[in-house]
Amino acid sequence: MLLFFILGLLVHFVFFGSIFDIYFTSPLVHGMTPQFTPLPPPAKRLVLFVADGLRADTLYELDENGNPRAPFIRNIIMHEGSWGISHTRVPTESRPGHVALIAGFYEDVSAVAKGWKENPVGFDSLVNESKYTWSWGSPDILTMFAKGVGGDHIYTYSYDAESEDFGAHDVTKLDTWVFDNVKEFFHAARNNRSLFSKVNEEKIVFFLHLLGIDTNGHAHRPTSREYKDNVKVVDDGIKEIVSMLEHFYGNDGKTAFIFTSDHGMTDWGFHGAGHPSETLTPFVTWGAGIKYPQKVSAQKFDDAFLKEWKLENWKRQDIHQGILPVDYLNNTDLFKAESMFTNAMQILEQFKVKMTQKKEATLPVFFTPFK
Repeated sequence: MLLFFILGLLVHFVFFGSIFDIYFTSPLVHGMTPQFTPLPPPAKRLVLFVADGLRADTLYELDENGNPRAPFIRNIIMHEGSWGISHTRVPTESRPGHVALIAGFYEDVSAVAKGWKENPVGFDSLVNESKYTWSWGSPDILTMFAKGVGGDHIYTYSYDAESEDFGAHDVTKLDTWVFDNVKEFFHAARNNRSLFSKVNEEKIVFFLHLLGIDTNGHAHRPTSREYKDNVKVVDDGIKEIVSMLEHFYGNDGKTAFIFTSDHGMTDWGFHGAGHPSETLTPFVTWGAGIKYPQKVSAQKFDDAFLKEWKLENWKRQDIHQGILPVDYLNNTDLFKAESMFTNAMQILEQFKVKMTQKKEATLPVFFTPFK
């Protein structure tokens, strides 16, 4: 009995230790050779709108009067771009959600130990690879992509941390602050030769982090009037920014737009777990290199969302992390093939580095590479 007890205890310790080895180890691989698509991209600049804490159903559904809650975004879906649901993963929190969006990987659980306030490991990102990035929003989100990055090409504009007050009467100001500051920035760019030159470069990113919806959801819950009205505030703000940018760049057709969210929220105002209300977020994109709306008579999805949202005739294309969304691209077959090939080559580079690391840490007699 004693031997059996000791054996059982040992097995439990092994299983317990394996959890930390599997889940508390960074998934990142460093040292790969970067891969690039040789063909020129259709866009010179990307404008990324992230409505923190926005559920897919709240954006896409019609209100109690049968009208779209976000008429500008609805118009984009029907007349200008492509749309779908972005399937996020746990933990459905702002930091790991934004890391997945901008850096392309799901953050390891070890970040919990630092409250997702510091980078537990260094990582590359879209922002880091840009020529210049300008971002506006919460200091908690913006600074983590600028920290430790070499060069002077990432600019962040954040409001006071005290502004993120869940009990404030009107937290839509967190979003209107972003929109107002973006407008002021481009007004200044017209009269500043150096800044004007920078914003007209290629590989430019403008990142607008919109925290009001998330804050209203925590304070009043997603079923509240405050949460839903905030969606309209965001929709109006995006409409103004898009119009301003098109005018600023002379409708050159070189701007790509993405509107999405980092995570959703439960009916009782929480997020972090894996309920569909937390993991199903909206994804709407339009502009340079993006397909126009596709009318269809039937769709492959077996959920009831399309009929509820009255969008069953506009092709829905869902986003899954790590899979190149080729169906969103409005380009030649050659460009799509080159993009898929580059994606595969980048994955191969990760495999090569991981194999080298494994070989160095394993006795030769136990190391057998796959054919």
